[in-house]
Amino acid sequence: MSRSADPRHALVIGAGLSGSAVAFSLAQRGWSVTVLDRALGAGAGASGLPVGLAAPHVSPDDNVLSRITRAGVEATLQRAQALLKTGTDWALTGVLEHNLAGKRRLPVDASDHHSSPASAAQLPQRTATRTPAIWHAQAGWIRPRQLVAAQLQAPGVCVRWGQDVQAIERQGDLWTVTDAQGQTLAQSRFVVVASAFDSLALLRPLPGFAVPLNPLRGQVSYGLMSDLKAAWSPDTPPALPPFPVNGHGSFISGVPTPEGPLGWYIGSTFERNCEQAPVRTEDHAANQVRLATLLPNLGQAMADQFGPDRVMGWAGLRCTLPTDCLRWGLLTHCACQAYGSMLAWARGASAWRCFAVSSRPLG
Repeated sequence: MSRSADPRHALVIGAGLSGSAVAFSLAQRGWSVTVLDRALGAGAGASGLPVGLAAPHVSPDDNVLSRITRAGVEATLQRAQALLKTGTDWALTGVLEHNLAGKRRLPVDASDHHSSPASAAQLPQRTATRTPAIWHAQAGWIRPRQLVAAQLQAPGVCVRWGQDVQAIERQGDLWTVTDAQGQTLAQSRFVVVASAFDSLALLRPLPGFAVPLNPLRGQVSYGLMSDLKAAWSPDTPPALPPFPVNGHGSFISGVPTPEGPLGWYIGSTFERNCEQAPVRTEDHAANQVRLATLLPNLGQAMADQFGPDRVMGWAGLRCTLPTDCLRWGLLTHCACQAYGSMLAWARGASAWRCFAVSSRPLG
């Protein structure tokens, strides 16, 4: 059992993207942090996504969501540069966004140079409808599991795997977390709940909690680059985009697969109110349609890669909110200041929540 009345010790429940980011950020500020997670290693939940994009949201009025994702992407890429191996764990490639649904428009003043109208040179494969496209220069791909593992290795962070937290309660000046048998797992003056959709069951018994958390299932389809190239004529191979393309799902290639060799990826599906995450054949078909819509020529050339003997899949659950914004904040006693994964503790603070951050900027 971990027990600490240290005023600069925090207990974090959940070792995914949110929990590891909170733990790392607190440790960088001199805190000692204990992280509990029911899994046996990093990336067991949605943070096990094989690869994701760090790319900003844009809007004509540069609204709050756009500004916070832009700052989040910048912070994510800076941390990736500091902790990860370029080209293997992440890459600042830029991202091309096809505006298929007509939902994305740049603000009139886009002077920050993060995003701009795509040039002809950045459009190796246009969509069938010749839709406009946006080029995100400060964007790229990242492997979430590698980022989680690196953040949890920060000095001052102690991770305890296989800890299935079932309840949180206040005992005097300390928060106590217990397992299904009522055994105390850890105590601390400060606790951060960062366990995605499981946060709902942990926080519901506490007074003042009324956040409409929803489970969201997503499936990614992927395959091996070696299979892809073997199926194409060496004289006239279809051109693979040299950077990720999104706008109707996302296509990424040349990134290591969970099995090791380089692979291609397309996805993901978007299924609300689903609490299970099996890999489904019908979702591979749905992702094939996404690719055919996003990059028609490539979709046609890759049709045989979606056969059951070649395509592989990953599925996971995210925690979402109706506003599509991250949820952070103090549960009891006083107000807080927070931005992204950086939490600023106020005097007398005790229990905090941090979840629903994985869809933006990383998705």
